[in-house]
Amino acid sequence: MATTIFILVSACLCAALVPMSAPRRMAWFDRIVRRFQKSDIVASPPRIKNDAGWQLIHSESADTFNDWLGKDSEGLPFGPDEAPSLGSHLLVELFGCDKDALKTEEVVGKAMTDAAHHSEATVVADSFHEFKPWGVSGAVIIQESHYTIHTWPEHGYAAVDLFYCGGTVHVDKAVDVLRERFRPQRIKFLVVRRGVQSEVEG
Repeated sequence: MATTIFILVSACLCAALVPMSAPRRMAWFDRIVRRFQKSDIVASPPRIKNDAGWQLIHSESADTFNDWLGKDSEGLPFGPDEAPSLGSHLLVELFGCDKDALKTEEVVGKAMTDAAHHSEATVVADSFHEFKPWGVSGAVIIQESHYTIHTWPEHGYAAVDLFYCGGTVHVDKAVDVLRERFRPQRIKFLVVRRGVQSEVEG
């Protein structure tokens, strides 16, 4: 904390000494402050397009990715040069989770159904199975598609798929619930656009 305060005070002094207009000086200072408030902010996660027609988006920063997910009503905003698609398939890798939270059908099932409800998806049905000695698999069927999970409690790992169509699902809220319930130390994301318009209408 003391280091951060020192750096911010130093930045203020430097800003006062460097000859630049007041608006430019304030913009520069604002960038410094935002950097320390959230050090991994980027405009959006990188997108990868390959020759097979897949549109992929990935990120290993949970905070940055969630900011991007929730920045518009679509839940997964399309880039200006990105073709529209029928649905978006969000694959979530949860590492270093609370192992006890991944062990039972009851806890995992509630986390997934709560994630669906909080994301304002329309839940149609759900089914979960607890394996012996380890792991839970299950699915929440939603009107907009489905949410699925498989857990490896012995590794503190869970693989989650959030597949949905339409612009009414707030998938960032589903991710928030999963982060809260499973408490992962690290998360990776991959979005696959499903049913790219040029292919389904071609």
